[in-house]
Amino acid sequence: MPAAPLKTRERLSEVRYEIRGELARRARELEVQGRTLIKLNIGNPGAFGFRAPAHLQRAIVDGIDQTDPYTHQQGLPEAREAVAAHYKARGTPHVTPERVFIGNGVSELIDLSLRALLNPGDEVLLPSPDYPLWSAATILNDGRPVYYRCLPSNGFLPDPDEIEALVSSRTRAIVLINPNNPTGANYPRELIERIVAIAERHGLLLLCDEIYDAILYDDAAFQPIAPLAGDVPCLSFSGLSKVHRACGWRVGWAVLSGDPMRVGAFHHAMDLLGALRLCANVPGQFAVQAALQGDDTIGALCAPGGRLHEARRAVVDAVAASPHLALVTPDAALYAFPSVVGEAAEGFDDHRFALELLESEDVLVVPGSSFNVPYRNHFRVTLLPPPEQLREVFERIDRVLDRMAGASRRDTRAAIA
Repeated sequence: MPAAPLKTRERLSEVRYEIRGELARRARELEVQGRTLIKLNIGNPGAFGFRAPAHLQRAIVDGIDQTDPYTHQQGLPEAREAVAAHYKARGTPHVTPERVFIGNGVSELIDLSLRALLNPGDEVLLPSPDYPLWSAATILNDGRPVYYRCLPSNGFLPDPDEIEALVSSRTRAIVLINPNNPTGANYPRELIERIVAIAERHGLLLLCDEIYDAILYDDAAFQPIAPLAGDVPCLSFSGLSKVHRACGWRVGWAVLSGDPMRVGAFHHAMDLLGALRLCANVPGQFAVQAALQGDDTIGALCAPGGRLHEARRAVVDAVAASPHLALVTPDAALYAFPSVVGEAAEGFDDHRFALELLESEDVLVVPGSSFNVPYRNHFRVTLLPPPEQLREVFERIDRVLDRMAGASRRDTRAAIA
């Protein structure tokens, strides 16, 4: 009699991560068959020809002979000192190196922070759309995601009144993703102040994903949350992956701010969990000081004429020229989140569209519903390809949507007949 298959954790059935999920697996199958794909599913700068700045690379080379031992569970002292100084300079209260945690990317630190915070059944307020790792980490740490809407009609900004209405006796934290992935929204100061006030009234932790904090377009200005939070407990996340184009180095940090008496137990919980995984990748940590104290290398890419700015312009122009698409122009980050409108939107299913686009046009995008929204007429693309390639991508997208619109017209005529 054959042995029974191994069982897996039941809550995994609630977790979605389509950014690297079923469609990405199908893309790999097509590549094995010899197809050349344009993969817009991941914000991975190195895959599109970007390189980490040379002074960051030199810092790792210069420190490599010191990287054999484990380091402190919270990270290299000099890396934490550099992070603390950077956040202190922009007004973060109560920040010291002892309140800085270095992790294997922000992803690991998100998981550690929710593991330190949640008891079974506790609730976390998450934006919809969200970056799905936040939902997954909440679920896998036995919490319950509760979503507040960031509607396209409001520029993908949340409504603070709706956030407060969702607070219950089990709510533990509010997650803010600013600048936002997947929408490119950039939160104004007044909105953040209102959300901070909600956290203060209800004794909640602010979890602030700010990994895109310096990727800004036109006149957008980033407002960090911790300086406005003051004594309100706040954990601010960032790292080397996006602004410094070093995803593969897996270096992120989290900075704990707020009244020391209110965050002491949480600090100890984070430290314990960090110790259980020994330490984060050591070589990449030698680049942190160089990144935060060296020259700005992202600003020129985001300014008019810079590659990211012109890629964004190419997407905005392509959507404007399309009869099938609409877009809230992204103010920040590395993504656009177009919606399908008009005849093509009749009966539209974002996953079916993404699969057809992949199979027929060799383009991989992420269905919008993967970001925990109830509607199914959006998709996400990254702005990392060259502008000319993005123009070609949207020509292919329009071909698929032309076919869908034609099918919708035929169905309408058949129904009338």
